[in-house]
Order: sequence, then C-alpha cells, then structure tokens
Amino acid sequence: IFSKASISLEDSESSSETDEDEQPVRRQEGSTDLSAEYWGIQKLAKYVKGGDPTATLIALCSMRDFNLSEETCQLAIKDTGCLEVLINLLDTEEIKCQTGSLKILKEISQNILIRHAIADLGGLEIMVKILDSPDTNLKCLAAETIANVARFKRARKIVRKHGGIKKLVELLQSISVASSYQAKDTETVRCAALALWSCSKSTKNKKAIRKAGGIPLLARWLKCSHANILIPMVGTLQECASEPSYRLAIRTEGMIENLVKNLSSEHEELQMHCASAIFKCAEDEEIRDLVRKHEGLQPLSALLDKSENKQLLAAVTGAIWKCAISRENVLKFQEYKTIETLVTLLTDQPEEVLINVIGALGECCQEEENRGTIRRSGGIAPMVTLLTATNPALLVNVNKAVGGCAMEPENMAIIDSLDGVRLLWSLLKNPNPDVQASAAWALCPCVENAKNSGEMVRSFVGGLELIVNLLKSKDKEVLTSVCAAIANIAKDQENLAVMTDHGVVPLLSKLANTNNNKLRRHLAEAIAHCCMWGSNRVAFGEAKAVAPLARYLKSKDPLVHRATAQALYQLSEDPNNCVIMHENGVVKLLLAMVGSTDDTLQEAAAGCIANIRRLALATEKAKYG
Repeated sequence: IFSKASISLEDSESSSETDEDEQPVRRQEGSTDLSAEYWGIQKLAKYVKGGDPTATLIALCSMRDFNLSEETCQLAIKDTGCLEVLINLLDTEEIKCQTGSLKILKEISQNILIRHAIADLGGLEIMVKILDSPDTNLKCLAAETIANVARFKRARKIVRKHGGIKKLVELLQSISVASSYQAKDTETVRCAALALWSCSKSTKNKKAIRKAGGIPLLARWLKCSHANILIPMVGTLQECASEPSYRLAIRTEGMIENLVKNLSSEHEELQMHCASAIFKCAEDEEIRDLVRKHEGLQPLSALLDKSENKQLLAAVTGAIWKCAISRENVLKFQEYKTIETLVTLLTDQPEEVLINVIGALGECCQEEENRGTIRRSGGIAPMVTLLTATNPALLVNVNKAVGGCAMEPENMAIIDSLDGVRLLWSLLKNPNPDVQASAAWALCPCVENAKNSGEMVRSFVGGLELIVNLLKSKDKEVLTSVCAAIANIAKDQENLAVMTDHGVVPLLSKLANTNNNKLRRHLAEAIAHCCMWGSNRVAFGEAKAVAPLARYLKSKDPLVHRATAQALYQLSEDPNNCVIMHENGVVKLLLAMVGSTDDTLQEAAAGCIANIRRLALATEKAKYG
C-alpha cells in the first residue's frame, strides 16, 4: 500500500541524527540530453505559473500524467521554477489547487534535492498549517509529504518548531480504534503515523511526541489489524525505544503482547520493526520476561529461517541476543534448537547480523550445556576466525563468546589449536578499551583451562609486558579485567617472576585506593597471587598497598571480603605488613569473618589473624623476655 523501506534505510540512525542526505549531491548540469518528459513539463510550467485557477488546475492534472517517480521529471519541476509555485499554491484558499499541488509534491519529494529545496522554500511550515484543515484528504497528503521531506535533521526540526508533532499526534487522537473504520480514517492514521515515524528519528522529537501524549496512542493503535497502519506505528515505536521513558511505557502499557503477536504477521517489514523494538527494549529484565510470558521466543527463533532478508535477520538476531541475557530465556532457546541455528549464521553474514549472532551465543554459552552444543555444531572455528575482525562492537561480542566457550577444556583445546589465545592476546593492543577489557576477560578461562598454560603464555613474545603495562590504563573495566587475568597468569611461578621484573607490584599498588568494588575484588586477587614470588610481599608493603586493602573489609560485597582476606593473609607473612594491618583495625573486622560460611574466606581470615597474633607474641617476648 505504501513503501516506507526507503525511509528506514535512508535515515536508520536512531538517536545520533546523522543524515545521509544532509548534504545532497549536486548533479552535473547539462551533462546529458534532456528527455521529452523534461520538455513536456517545461511547457506545462508556464500554465502552472501564469494561468487562472482553472488553467493552473488543468496544468497540475496534466503534470500528474507524467511519471513523477522518474528523476528527470522531478528535476524538471525544480529547474523550471515550478517548485516555488507549487509551494505558493499551498498557501491559497483553493482546496483543489492545494490538493493538486500536494499530490505532485508527495511524489517528487522522494528526491533528495527536492526535499531540501522544499525545506528551503518554507514548504514544511505551510504543510504543518494544512494539518489543521477541515479537509481530510488535504491533511493526509500534507502528512505524507511531511513524512517524505522530514528525512533529514533540519526538516525534522522545522516540523517540531512549528507545532507539527502536536498536530500529528492530534490526528491520531481524532480517530478511535474500532473494527468499523472508514477508508478515510485509515488513511488519516496511516499518513500521520508515517510523518511521526520520519520525525521520530530526532531525539528532541521523541520527547515532543511523548509530551504531546503520543505514547498511549501508539499503544492503542498497536491493537489494530491493518498492516499499513501497524508498520509506521511500530516503526515509530522502535525509533523511540532508544528513550528510557518509552521503554517504561512499552512495559507498562502492555505493548509487548502486541509486538509479539505481530512477529507472526505475513508482512516481513512489520515483523522486522517488532523484532527491532524488542531488541531495543530487552536490555530491561522485565521486558525480557514479558517476551517469554507472551510466547515471543518461539516466533523469534522461527524467523531465523528467513535469513535472506538481512534487515529482518539483523532485528531478529538482535532481539534474541538481548532476550538471552535471562537464563530462563536461554533454556527456552535450547528447547527450540536456536543455538544450533545461530551457529549456522556465523559465516557469510553482514556485520550487523554477526554482531547480534555472536552476542546471542556469548550469552547462551554462559550455560554449560550450550558450550558443548556450540562445539558439536562446529561453532568454535568460525568464532575464532571472527577474532581477526576490526569492528569494535563485533570484537567485544566475539571475545565474550570465545571466553565463555573456553570454560570447557574440550573447547579450549580447539581454541588453542586454532591460535585463538594468541589472537585474543593481540587484541590487548587494540586502541578500543572495550575490546581490550573483553579480551582480558576472555583470557582468564583460557589461561585457567589450557593444558600447560604457563608455557602457552610464555610463548607469546612480549605478552606479559603488554598485559602488565595495561595496568596504566585509565579505563576501570580494562584495569579490572587485566587484574583478573594477572591473578590467573601469576599462578605460574615463571610467569609471575617475569611480571615482577616488568613492575607488576608497584602498578598494582597504585590502584589500591579505589572505591570500585569490582576492581577491588580482582585487584585483591591479583595481589594475593603476586605475593608468591621473591620479596613481593615486602614490596607491596613498601608501595603502600596494605592500608588501602584493609579498608576493603568494610565493603558490603562478600566477594571483595573473600579476595581481600586472601591478599591480607599472604601479605601478613611479612612482619611490617602485620604492623600496618594492626594499626588499621584489621583484626576486629577479620574476627567477624572467621565465622563465615565461606570456607575460603574463613581460612584466610583465620590465617591472617594467626600471623598478626604470632608477631604480637614474638614482639612481647622480645620486649619482656
């Protein structure tokens, strides 16, 4: 009934407002012979420009006999000065002339140059005024032309500044959702929704739609059964889903049920926008649960079979990825054999699909059973191949998936044989901190589960120096992940000796004054393991790492307590460190932890107290004999 695919393609960036057609390309004048259509329109132009209302109307009707979707005809109207006249006609009281003009403008505004010219000539302001017209047909034509023109940032701003968003929302409000609409009602809603869809690509317009009361209307119209209304409604909704207020409304206004229902529509474009809306909303745990509750996971999995439609596939894999953050959903995906299908999509796909597929597998492989499924489906090799990609978003997801698979020794053997660990290590040099952090996290299970892991790590020339130097990063997640990796690497004495030579002790000590619990935990683990070489315990004390560690015991996080107690236990083997701990009130805090149900914490706390007590007794004995 209408084609909106071009709009979503042309301006698909939701909140960033980058516009492909912000700078239209100028055509080369006189570079080709002008066609008969061009001259035909030029002849009509003088009647459009200079005739009385009747002659103008006849000329407008004759102009519509040309194929206005052809660029030659579109540019003929612009070059002959007809565009200005068409816009001026909108500002008259002659409804027939206004209608004739809008019918032409609606067609020719598919052209980038003409869209910009309409905005430059003040056409949008007049079209916004027409939205108040009592003539339904005229309002529809104005709204649909606005939908075409408002595909670039400046045009969207003009619509908002002149009250267009409010008027478009009022058009939706003026018609009730019922099974007995008339055709003209359907058309009014469709055109208003198309215009809102184009406008919703700007962040300020999303807020304007909300302020105008647009959210409950979107929810209301999602219940209708007309695909030509649903497509622009869901299109608008998925654009706006980047805003938290819309995500909240999608959850509370019961929209998920209708989005899920339309995943089974026969219209692929509608399916795509529904999946895309779920993709953007499913970061929210309650929405993930609602998708499962309304049985949306099965149709999402079934849509993976439509792999030839790449836009649909990107939206569906994105929705599956975000839904897979919840364990209950992963169990459903196991039931639907979704993981096996996702593995088949790891090759020969566009980047936006790969990012989502590997993201989904990264979530699914947190479940032990799925790590085996991925291996048996032949997924490890294509995953490792993707470690050579360059897109940061893709690399972050690949790193997580490879790290998740490496938790199983059988998978780890394949990853190592394919040189996966070396590729992960080389990603520590990537300039993007998210890539660095995800690579460091992935290395943890690799080092833990590889056979002869100490030797494997030493085989990477300059690898240990590289990871130690990342402790100079300014990024918290990089620091946290690198501390976790160092804690694993330091279990091998030779590697710990090399890291010590590269200055791991002073670099770890510098990080001790942090309030970030995640960093505290992994830093304390790294310190505990790095105490096991030479005079590192003494060096940590001299580098002033002990007093800040003592303060970690006041944290509310039990995992921080466990790691800190282990670090303090190791450090307490040095008498000077015991003195610092005692001065910082460690004994009282550790005594409370001796009664913990966590055996590791209990033993470390008791061992540390014993060392401090032993030193105190020795000191007393030396003093008093």
